Amino acid sequence: MSYRAPVSDMLATLRHVAGLDRLIAEGLAPELEGDLAQAVLDEAARFAADVIAPLNRVGDVHGATLKDGAVTTAPGWKEAYRAWAAAGWNALPAPQAYGGQGLPLLLQSACTEMWNAAAFAFALGPLLTVGAIEALYAHGSEHLKETYLAKLISGEWMGTMNLTEPQAGSDLNALRAKAERAGDGTYRITGQKIFITYGEHDLTENIVHLVLARLPDAPAGTRGISLFLVPKYLVNADGSLGAHNDLRCAGLEHKLGIHASPTCTMAFGDKGGAIGWLIGEENRGLACMFTMMNNARLNVALQGVAIAERACQQALAFAHERRQGTALDAPKGAPMSPIIVHPDVRRMLMEMRARTQAARAICYRVAEALDRAHRETDAGQRRAAAERAAILTPVAKAYATDIGIEVASTGIQVHGGMGYIEETGAAQHLRDARIAAIYEGTNGIQAIDLVTRKLPLSGGEAVRALIAGMRGIVAEVARADAPGLGHAATRLGAAVEALERATEWLLAAGLPEVLAGATPYLKLFALAEGGTGLARKALATRSQADLATARFHAECLATEAPALALTVMEGAGAVTDAAAVFSA
Repeated sequence: MSYRAPVSDMLATLRHVAGLDRLIAEGLAPELEGDLAQAVLDEAARFAADVIAPLNRVGDVHGATLKDGAVTTAPGWKEAYRAWAAAGWNALPAPQAYGGQGLPLLLQSACTEMWNAAAFAFALGPLLTVGAIEALYAHGSEHLKETYLAKLISGEWMGTMNLTEPQAGSDLNALRAKAERAGDGTYRITGQKIFITYGEHDLTENIVHLVLARLPDAPAGTRGISLFLVPKYLVNADGSLGAHNDLRCAGLEHKLGIHASPTCTMAFGDKGGAIGWLIGEENRGLACMFTMMNNARLNVALQGVAIAERACQQALAFAHERRQGTALDAPKGAPMSPIIVHPDVRRMLMEMRARTQAARAICYRVAEALDRAHRETDAGQRRAAAERAAILTPVAKAYATDIGIEVASTGIQVHGGMGYIEETGAAQHLRDARIAAIYEGTNGIQAIDLVTRKLPLSGGEAVRALIAGMRGIVAEVARADAPGLGHAATRLGAAVEALERATEWLLAAGLPEVLAGATPYLKLFALAEGGTGLARKALATRSQADLATARFHAECLATEAPALALTVMEGAGAVTDAAAVFSA
């Protein structure tokens, strides 16, 4: 089965959960007045379904190939990318001064979800380009901006991020790539980088690498890392492409999933050093990277939502087609029934749907907060939005990518034995989904970031404000005349209360206890935030599907919240004492 973007649900989530209507009413997104958001999403959905989605299986089977240092992408990949770029999709959120459309990140997030659901491996390349644009726009010199930004924004060139080395994964203190001052304002870069997504390919004429490296006199640790722009081809004064830079793709990784995305080992400086230009200040490379961190993690979170949505659609279609057994109320001798009539299959499908839509709600809330952090005219409002985004970003990244894996796995279960057969495509979703919980900061690191750096923002008042908002939604549900929500008010109220207890406990706890409870706390947060988001949407739309989904999440998923709070507050000892189990 191919993919059809759920535009109506996306738009309802944008409007009623993330607050798109409010952004427009307050004059913070005047570009989207009228029906523009609907029109953009409709056209994106058409392109995703008609052009990109048919390539998903092709890319998985053919993958990318490396020969004589050049990477060839899967059949149809190049043509689809160039059509996508020509249609202006790469420029949607980019600055207008360099050819972008300057539209809100909130709208871009829905489109990002579509591209990734249509073909995860296809969408990875543009996501890296977005990060390069953000870093260059915020920290690059005027010369670099004038030379590279317009080409990156148009999609004529693509960008990459070169961070990881064999000995330096999550811990960049161990980074060894070197940069030497050349005396003419440029630098010579040497070293090796691994796991570089779209590090070499045939989609664009030039590839703009952003590379982290150390200067000879740099301080030790992360305070001595600088960021450099290192193009595949040098650019002449007239904008034409010049000589090939001293860099090459030394190998392609053979991966569990995302086969069509070329994951490269990049070698810099075989012939004395690749020519690079400093972005930002020397030894301040990580500060440049943090500029794009929230957006990058949001984009990966949307990958989780996307793969979950694709798996949901395929499992639902299969459940309608596959016939096994008979319905409970079927007369004797009746023919076999579609498996969707069986309660346990229905439960699996509802769990897939509820988790996917809750994750979507969280992600879109992050995007709205990031938009407000840039567009609000009041400094206090900008700060509050930035703190809200900072708290919700690790929740979105970890929870959405975790449920991407979980929903894809459940999708295989719905298919039964056919799900284990590659030809159905269900297995590909699980293989592709697995990476998202690892890159852009593992989900364990996201949880640590949440409890150690984000909860203390503004003395804990930022997270308390978020929880107060959740309590407000619970109160609305309790007051509403909505029988379709069942016991949602009671169950969501218990989840939010559990989150509040665990939050206050963590704010007062010591570091060992905080770290031990990080991962269960993040899941607890997501259950409360996602569940109240679904309830808010259901109250606004009053559609039978939204009411049923919000109720299912509250009564069948959010009920785990009190147990997670106990794990956070009383389970730390079981974690810390387990050190003896693993001692040599």
